[in-house]
Amino acid sequence: MERAARSIGLTGGIGCGKSTVADLFAARGATLVDTDLIAHELTGPHGAAMAALVAEFGPGCASADGALDRAAMRARVFGDERARARLEAILHPRIRAAAEAAALAAQGPYTIFVVPLLVESGNWRERVARVLVIDCQESTQIARVMARNGLQESQVRAIMAAQVPRQTRLAAADDVIDNDDGLAALAPQVERLHQFYLRFFGATDAAPDANSIERL
Repeated sequence: MERAARSIGLTGGIGCGKSTVADLFAARGATLVDTDLIAHELTGPHGAAMAALVAEFGPGCASADGALDRAAMRARVFGDERARARLEAILHPRIRAAAEAAALAAQGPYTIFVVPLLVESGNWRERVARVLVIDCQESTQIARVMARNGLQESQVRAIMAAQVPRQTRLAAADDVIDNDDGLAALAPQVERLHQFYLRFFGATDAAPDANSIERL
């Protein structure tokens, strides 16, 4: 699919600032497809995945309004690889289908798929032209998530431990944005990559030069 081919997979560990960076690309005309938002729609009150989830995990996985009880599901699958695989078998194909439909309808010069578990999922790399990793120090991640979500450091570290290591994520990257220094430092990195993506996907007359971007 032509639209899907003109796409970037944006990922990063918890607290790295994926949504902030994605919004900066959107402000420059990129089309965003956020798989987390798709997952929330699928598992919202009477969402399209809820019947299958209830059938697989029982009515206790749903809250009174018909949405997924996220706390109960997290507790159920955390540390249980078989339960997590059953959950992913229900959600991942539906998320992929919805993401592909959104990409086909895209109007921007390129599409950014925001995929928190892009590296972990194992099949997104073949579906995007480039992988963009938002990176920061682990201490920065921990501080941000503690402030944002009110979690204890041990809880944040447990979430991070369930994701691939930082170096594994960086090894999968075509492009890297450093997000240790806040919004002011993000804008020039996003602008430079945006101009590169326009050239890379043929949205400008200038020829792409993959060597013009060293990992930022």
